[in-house]
Amino acid sequence: MSKRKIVVAITGASGSIYAKLLLEKLNSLKSQIAEVGIVMSNNAKDVWRAELGDESYQDVPFQFYDKNDFFAPFASGSARFDTMIVCPCSMGTLSRIAYGTSSDLTTRAADVMLKERRKLILVTRETPLSIIHIQNMKLVTEAGGIICPASPSFYSLPKTLEELAETVVDRILSLAGFDFKHYQWGENS
Repeated sequence: MSKRKIVVAITGASGSIYAKLLLEKLNSLKSQIAEVGIVMSNNAKDVWRAELGDESYQDVPFQFYDKNDFFAPFASGSARFDTMIVCPCSMGTLSRIAYGTSSDLTTRAADVMLKERRKLILVTRETPLSIIHIQNMKLVTEAGGIICPASPSFYSLPKTLEELAETVVDRILSLAGFDFKHYQWGENS
């Protein structure tokens, strides 16, 4: 298996725990990874501090890129990043991706993933959904993206908030094609 080049974008939607666990799990899968680039909005940093009470995103051993850095490698298809995960994905970000509005590095990188027919996974965080949200999800899906709502599963009988959130993160990493041990339906927990 060749090593993966991954982009992780963290937006200002609620759900920082998903982003934190995703970054931790990616670090544990580094034998399968060639490179991870991270772009994080200012709102995402604010939400992280509000929800998790820290700035532990700064401790992640991956390269961060400024949200307006259009010279980041994954702003171009020639850099050959194979997967982008937007986690959590705000409805505003979803809309800009759906309509090809490349106004920052997150939306430009997502546009690159779609145009190059590479894997784009949007971990949406909103409820209830308006018809506008649903139509935007439809557009992204028709363009080849994957909408993976941050809906935890309960059949693994999670006992902590982290275990519950991990059910979503494991699904994201499974969709991204990583090989790792995680709970699957029908297994004993």
